[in-house]
Amino acid sequence: MKSAVETLNPTRVRLSIEVPFEELKDSLDAAYKKINQQVTVKGFRKGKIPARVIDQRFGRGAVLEEAVNDALPKFYTEAVNEAEIDVLGQPEVDITELKDGETLNFTAEVDVRPTIEIPDYSGIEVEVDAVEVSDEDVDKAVTELRERFASTSPVERAAEDGDVVTIDLEAKVDGEVLEDGVANGVSYTIGSGELLDGIDDAVKGLEAGGEATFTSELKGGSAAGKEAEVTVKVTQVAARELPELDDEFAQLASEFDTLEELRADSRKRLENMKQYDQATQAQERVLEKLLELVEVPVPEKLLEDEINTRKHNLEHHQLGQMGLDLEKYLEIQGKTAEEFDTETKDAAVKGIKTQFVLDELVKREKLNVNQEELTEHLMRRAASSGMSPDQFAQAVVEGGQVPLLVGEVARGKALAVVVEAATVKDTNGEVIDLDDDEDETAETVEATSEETPAEDKGEDKTEA
Repeated sequence: MKSAVETLNPTRVRLSIEVPFEELKDSLDAAYKKINQQVTVKGFRKGKIPARVIDQRFGRGAVLEEAVNDALPKFYTEAVNEAEIDVLGQPEVDITELKDGETLNFTAEVDVRPTIEIPDYSGIEVEVDAVEVSDEDVDKAVTELRERFASTSPVERAAEDGDVVTIDLEAKVDGEVLEDGVANGVSYTIGSGELLDGIDDAVKGLEAGGEATFTSELKGGSAAGKEAEVTVKVTQVAARELPELDDEFAQLASEFDTLEELRADSRKRLENMKQYDQATQAQERVLEKLLELVEVPVPEKLLEDEINTRKHNLEHHQLGQMGLDLEKYLEIQGKTAEEFDTETKDAAVKGIKTQFVLDELVKREKLNVNQEELTEHLMRRAASSGMSPDQFAQAVVEGGQVPLLVGEVARGKALAVVVEAATVKDTNGEVIDLDDDEDETAETVEATSEETPAEDKGEDKTEA
């Protein structure tokens, strides 16, 4: 077999492959064997039909077609390995010449991972928010905790903001009560915003037994997105009573003995949260600066596939779970279809560039992923997916997604290397020393790329 590579552009090549006919022998034998099992010829036992009879009855062309289809993937793979190119996706194959007994010539055009030069990134500087926790922040956290321990007691008065009302609901669209538009005994805190728009104004001022009607756009169910006439009846009004803010409350709501200790712990928790947000912000901004430094050509087919994948996931998974379609989603977001397409394309380009650049850094820095790192990442992904680690691991293995997870961890380690080399200052001008947490950076990379399929599009498959 002979092969040659022609570079069509920085992300696409054409392989020209010439195969001497004798190298097709195994595929020809396999073709005759396969056809033998599929056909019957009077006078011959199944599977024992001579090759010359098959040629006479069914045509030599059918045998050659079967043999070539069997042989193409093998010769294509050999040519790819010989040329040492990193292919992305499936090739477009064209058989240019097939002479029985002489030669098979074909070409294969395929996207390839571009060559990327990583410049010196040690000069990257970014600014992030300072970690500052005010007394007001602590007060808010303690108040939220206090509200979790609130009690309620029925009152004989009109409902007010903050009250918990028990209500019955009935929704009509075009004068017809919806099958899923009736709910009784619903508990609702006025002002929480957890139910329909307009319900707060409807129930405020009503006593037990009071009733009101209002219009609202339904957020879910069979008539999601439609205007409905909603009748609400209050069956009980209950006032929320907050516990006294003292040492006794601290003992009730936490492991601490005093309110002062509880407040100190709340401050520490808030600081930890802000430090985590600060680290994530630093990673995102360092990554943006890194991408600005590197010229990354993006394969057109890969970009098209990634855009389609993102749209499919949004429409058929995320929006489907919310009971929305794309048109309604864009209306809620206040975006046009053109704006949505532009944003999706920009995000896809960024995801692909991120993967290419960080993969190049993984190779350059010779970064490896050990079993402990992979296990920790798997545990985190399992938690975010709502699955147990065992369930998630089984799904990953069965779906052949282990390389994808390894890639996420490796790219997280690559980004951590860049972050460590960068200068990160907060808005107060203080230099921030970030912990080298590859799992956090893996999460940042994952959020950026959204499982860009570039990693698993290098399968050596052909389509004749």
